[in-house]
Amino acid sequence: MFNVGDYIVYPMHGAGTIDAIEEKDILGQKQTYYILKMPGEVKVMVPTDKAEEIGVRAIIDKSSADKVFAVLEEEKTEMSMNWNKRYRDNMEKMKSGDIYELADVVRNLSFKQKEKGLSTGEKKMLTNAKQILVSELVLAENATVDEVEGLIDNKINSSFKEFALDNIEPVENIVNKFVPFDDNGTSENL
Repeated sequence: MFNVGDYIVYPMHGAGTIDAIEEKDILGQKQTYYILKMPGEVKVMVPTDKAEEIGVRAIIDKSSADKVFAVLEEEKTEMSMNWNKRYRDNMEKMKSGDIYELADVVRNLSFKQKEKGLSTGEKKMLTNAKQILVSELVLAENATVDEVEGLIDNKINSSFKEFALDNIEPVENIVNKFVPFDDNGTSENL
């Protein structure tokens, strides 16, 4: 059981503060709810008796936050080449409520975005995953959204440079492939 003022995480929504614990009569049934104040002044009601089943948990501490940043600095993990399977796998990681799995999704999709770009669905997933990750790290680190976003971006950028840039083959200039130019910028064919 959590108390008013506790910081908790609601999987797929992010971290927030318990603003109140209220009994509500919904469709003729009385039930007790945590009233969560989420980022962006959003309020969410979570039934107290289903909170554990849903995956509601306390936010991580500072040492766990450091481990999350370490995950962001690692090399990406193997992802399916099949878009649908990759999407389902990443969604399962996000639904788990495990912040390390969430950090894995953010890192992997960020790498993929830098390498080849992302589909619209995966761009949205990356945005949501990053927003959920930031919401918890802001509370765990007692920092601002901008500070945490900057830290995440720095960790991902440095690990991308370390692990991924060596594996990307340079794209040949498509124009040079069909119209060969010499060192002076002129073509024999013109």
